[in-house]
Parts: sequence; C-alpha cells; structure tokens
Amino acid sequence: MDLHLNGKVVLITGGTDGLGAALADRLVEEGARVAVCGRDSRRLAATEQRLRDAGGDALAVQADVTRLADLERFVDAAVARWGRLDGLVNNAGKSSGGRIDQVSDDDWTADLNLKVLAAVRCTRLAVPHLIAAGGGAIVNVLNIGAKAAGAGSLPTTASRAAGLAITKAASKDLGGDGIRVNAVLIGLVASGQWRRRADAAGESEEELYRQMAENTAIPLGRVGRSEEFADLAAYLLSDRSSYVTGSAINLDGGSSPVL
Repeated sequence: MDLHLNGKVVLITGGTDGLGAALADRLVEEGARVAVCGRDSRRLAATEQRLRDAGGDALAVQADVTRLADLERFVDAAVARWGRLDGLVNNAGKSSGGRIDQVSDDDWTADLNLKVLAAVRCTRLAVPHLIAAGGGAIVNVLNIGAKAAGAGSLPTTASRAAGLAITKAASKDLGGDGIRVNAVLIGLVASGQWRRRADAAGESEEELYRQMAENTAIPLGRVGRSEEFADLAAYLLSDRSSYVTGSAINLDGGSSPVL
C-alpha cells in the first residue's frame, strides 16, 4: 500500500537506535526525507550513512532533547535543508522505574524533562512549520503503562500518562490547522535498551526476550519487533490515516489489561 509519504519531511527524536531507527528506515523506503537527532555522534554518523546507502535523503543532528537550544537547532536544520516540515515523531526516552518512596526529586525532574517537556517543546517548535506546509502529523511514542501503571513503574508511567493527555489535548488544539496528533503505546518491543541490558547481563537478546515474554504473559507469546512499530507509526504519519487523530494505539501483543 502506497502511504503517499514520498517527498514528505519527518523529524524523529531518538532516531539513531531501536524504534526510532527502524522507523527512519521504513520512512526512507517510502521516499520520505528524514531528520533524526541523538546524543551519540557515532550512532548519528552510522544512521545517516545507513539511510543514505539505502537511497534516502537523510540528515542527522547531534542534539540533547532536554535542551531547548538543541531542539531549535534540530528543527531549524531540517527546515533549512528541505524548506518544509510534514511530520514529527517524539520518540526520545528510556525506561525509569522505582517505588514511589524511593524515587528522588532529581529522578522525577530528569524523567519529566526527557519525556514530557522535550516532546512539548519539539511540538511547539514544529507546529508553525506544519501549518505552513498545510498540515501534517505528530506521533508521540509512549508506553502501555500510561493507561495501566504497575508497581515500581514511577516516574516513567506518570510521564507517559502526561504524554497521553498531551496527545489528546493537542489533537483538539491543532485539528483545525490540519495537524493530526496520535500516540503509539509500546509494550515489550525489541529495542536498543533491551539489547544493551542483555549485553550487560552476559546473555543473548533472544534469551532475554524469551524470558520477558514468558514473565509478562504476552498473549501473542513473543516480544514485538521494531519493524512492527515502524509500520504502525509510518501509517499514522501518512495521509492514509487522514481521519485518525487523538488516538492512542497499543502495540503490545495484547498484554495491556485495558483497551
């Protein structure tokens, strides 16, 4: 199915690894022009080269999404190169969890800066360019804990719940400008953070994923693939989903206890 993404310009925060990298690959396959940001210069260079080797028109910008100046530079670099902006994926983040009585103020501040304020700031910077292009799409990458928080899951689930509220409110704020805002709620999906955890524990990724699927009783019996996320996110960025906004779609193999 043609997603009509050819020539579209899409920004992806946290786009050099895992889910973000898989989405960048998928968008390039569809002919989109892709800008990614991240903090690791080696991953940035490797991502940009991989996307270009695949025939893509790509840009990689070193940026810390918790810094407004870095986000401004990221957005400005993409617009300067291509003259427009059609989509934004707020994907930067990492898992952070503990008991409420053991999570410090610094932990809360760091998590909210990374997952909430960064997404709000990047959205605010992108909106004028999306409006100038005649509309577009924003996808916020969250976690199923946003709907059903578990024990030991703070501050991540609180930040993700905030992201869910932001998604719904922004969809109402921006719908009249032709901008759709949706969220993908991730369950257990293969990503760079799990690969690094497996390496640190001296075990294979396959064994880690097998244990995770077993321990969380995923109805489909396996951990998700990053390519499956990429397919869903690409659809939400495309005109094929032109009547979908304010929605939060679970990508969790059925593990969430709520719809």
